[in-house]
Amino acid sequence: METLKTKKEEKKKETTMRISGAEAIIHCLLAEGVDLIYGYPGGAIMPVYDELYKFQDKLTHILTRHEQGATHAAQGYARVTGKVGVAMATSGPGATNLVTGIADAQIDSTPMVCITGQVTRSLLGSDAFQETDIVGISTPVTKWNYQITRVEEIPEIMAKAFYIAKSGRPGPVLIDITKNAQFDELDFKYEKCTGVRSYKPVPEPDTAAIEKAAELINNAKKPYIVFGQGVILGKAEEELKALVEKAGIPAAWTILGLSAMDSDHPLNVGMVGMHGNYGPNILTNECDVLIAIGMRFDDRVTGNLATYAKQAKVIHFEIDPAEINKNVKADVAVLGNSKETLGMLLPLINENSHPDWVAEFEAKHQIEYDTLIKNDIYPTKEGLTMGEVIEQINEASGHKAVMVSDVGQHQMIACRYAKFKQTMSNVTSGGLGTMGFGLPAAIGAKMGAMDREVVAIIGDGGYQMTIQELGVIFQHNVPVKIVVLNNEHLGMVRQWQELFFESRYASTVMTNPDFVKIAEGYHIKSRRVVERSELKDAVEEMMASKDPYFLEVKVEKEDNVFPMIPTGASVADIRLK
Repeated sequence: METLKTKKEEKKKETTMRISGAEAIIHCLLAEGVDLIYGYPGGAIMPVYDELYKFQDKLTHILTRHEQGATHAAQGYARVTGKVGVAMATSGPGATNLVTGIADAQIDSTPMVCITGQVTRSLLGSDAFQETDIVGISTPVTKWNYQITRVEEIPEIMAKAFYIAKSGRPGPVLIDITKNAQFDELDFKYEKCTGVRSYKPVPEPDTAAIEKAAELINNAKKPYIVFGQGVILGKAEEELKALVEKAGIPAAWTILGLSAMDSDHPLNVGMVGMHGNYGPNILTNECDVLIAIGMRFDDRVTGNLATYAKQAKVIHFEIDPAEINKNVKADVAVLGNSKETLGMLLPLINENSHPDWVAEFEAKHQIEYDTLIKNDIYPTKEGLTMGEVIEQINEASGHKAVMVSDVGQHQMIACRYAKFKQTMSNVTSGGLGTMGFGLPAAIGAKMGAMDREVVAIIGDGGYQMTIQELGVIFQHNVPVKIVVLNNEHLGMVRQWQELFFESRYASTVMTNPDFVKIAEGYHIKSRRVVERSELKDAVEEMMASKDPYFLEVKVEKEDNVFPMIPTGASVADIRLK
């Protein structure tokens, strides 16, 4: 008996250790494979930062210049790696400054764990210094959140946080930790979470639904695929390609689905949505079977729901049951991870081709090219266009760069004209449309993909919302390439004012600082392009640089992004100019 007791005590010593809650948080992060955190210290989270100081050889902390920058950087990191991004902040304003990035991650299904400090347990509800109810504030925009008030809760809650953030349809989780829980001690033991009661992250595929979907696809005369980020999140790129090629189906993408399929694939027909391509939008209302894969029928994709694809049978492949029939009624709903469900579908699909149907997309593309695209990327007018800048970056990067775009006209141009040969290459703010996303997200993306070129495409408006993150690039020598397309306006809002508000440019004209001097102040190599003759050389110089590089391109002030589907209009009412 004595021997057995001794063995149990030795086993306990091996699996547990007496440490503070603050140190326990660090060990939880290490156990989850975290090696990079973005954040900003403050009083309520200081015990954790004190422990971070002792673990600098295992865990890198990046001091962003604003907490919002921490969340966007964590998003960029997550989007190019598939790992969980981690952001950390103190209580009160530190925590509330995370909310925009958390909301962005929620709507764009980005796995992220945010850790916030909180006032000590005895002060909760007393309006103590820098106390806010961040759990209440963040509840609508998190996948899950929790406030830890006792040190013993830390291992279980942290394990659950990472499991929930990355499982099923990913999303952001916030864990708020009171200061007493950080100082108190516990016998630490960590076990990764493998399941949560009542939470089923991936629905079981329905074989009957998959068989019905296969029957509809096999009998279709004009089948059409629209794929979204669910393909990338599900790692189903090969299955998508196999389906497209086996059945000969034209496939279009949402802006978050961009790069899941090679841009030059003959059956990749372009982008859907408000500023999507002419053919993919028009022909949505002419297909007989619409196959939606890992997309949620966002209003910017569908336009007027009353007229959207009413002639088609709709097959919806989706991991989140809440998205089924939310906006567009599905004739067949196939729940589950897209890699698994497409894998089950493929053997049931007949070899096929639809040359006449594909030719309709090609004809529509030619119309768009002649009317619009040619003038965007190969302009003859005096002013520089955003499209020709993206085309030069395509050529200089060999279509291999990660492009991170902010929000506005430049975003739509980047998504329309960027060319990719590798998945996880397009990082942008889709559902929330967050100006200021681009610069910090590009920093995170580069840190997550140091072997790839990362180019940030940003407008002069969004750039100034998080311009302070140049400090991170300077301090850590992050070799990201920054391109500001400067039209001296809030371009997208100005375009709407021109088209729908009789050119009343209310608060959209910008008087900008000298962006080159600001970058140089951070010791970042910089250049400004005003003339077309300078553009190619400047882009090539930027892409060849091994260091951070800032390029400002002065583009036309009142250029518009077309095609365009006005808000509330049908996809068939798309305007080419």
